[in-house]
Amino acid sequence: MNHEVRDDTAGASQPWSGWRAATERALYGPDGFYLRPEGPAGHFRTSVHASPLFARAVARLLEEVAGELGGGEVAFVDMGAGRGELVTGVLAALPAGFPVRAYAVERAARPPGLDERVTWLASPPAGVRGLLFANEWLDNVPADVAEADADGVPREVLVRPDGTERLGAPVLGEDARWLERWWPLREPGERAEIGRTRDEAWASAVGTLSAGLAVAVDYAHVASARPRYGTLTGFRGGREVPPVPDGTCDITSHVALDACAGPSAELLPQREALTALGITGTRPPLSLASTDPTAYVRALSRAGEAAELTSRGGLGDFLWLRERV
Repeated sequence: MNHEVRDDTAGASQPWSGWRAATERALYGPDGFYLRPEGPAGHFRTSVHASPLFARAVARLLEEVAGELGGGEVAFVDMGAGRGELVTGVLAALPAGFPVRAYAVERAARPPGLDERVTWLASPPAGVRGLLFANEWLDNVPADVAEADADGVPREVLVRPDGTERLGAPVLGEDARWLERWWPLREPGERAEIGRTRDEAWASAVGTLSAGLAVAVDYAHVASARPRYGTLTGFRGGREVPPVPDGTCDITSHVALDACAGPSAELLPQREALTALGITGTRPPLSLASTDPTAYVRALSRAGEAAELTSRGGLGDFLWLRERV
């Protein structure tokens, strides 16, 4: 990372701030990246965009939760809904007449043409029972960044809108305690995204459920395998780019998901979660090609999509945090 303070006139006029404040402005401020009409799907591909099988699996999970709750209307809350792709797919996959109240939670405006059954909100509804599902939401909850200086002291990383960085004051208080507990920095140059804001955001979201299941799916890591130099990066137009907080690209970093987890939560890879919901990459029998070629082609396509969703080194490595209420 570039900690050198540039001497040019334009750079000198740009304010310094922590990465949390800079990301908040870049993603959600006036003309912020996430408020643009094209939405996240215009710049990167998630499991939702990879295959409709993902929404079908979530719909199946919602049916399971409804059964556990003993019937009656249940809520489906799509956290960080983008332009409503997941909630639309879930509604389409549910059986006719399934008693569901659908909510999409997103800071951008409601997209035109969205299913009228979907209630569009800026924050999750309180006191509902059902399934709250956050697919790639927590990685975009802004977080500050810390780096160990030459003496091994964790300091806040400051940044300008052009992406230039420098080290600020030592990390203190709750952030320092979070680092020491979840992501200690020992060697000069080691970096971490301070996940306290994400822990709080997730606890707040889970707290809106009166009963049911909350699920967070994300790029993630756990204490036994923290990346030494952090994961802060940017995306634009489907390509990874330097994280420049000027509103022209996504700013994201992997989530310390074990820090978010409550005492009764479980963590498992996406490949295991989806396999349990009936999504596998098993190819159809070759005999089907001769008896029903059309069905064989459809089944082969589904198997390819399922394989992408559950692949090692790809989407299958995403972690699912499941927390019952």
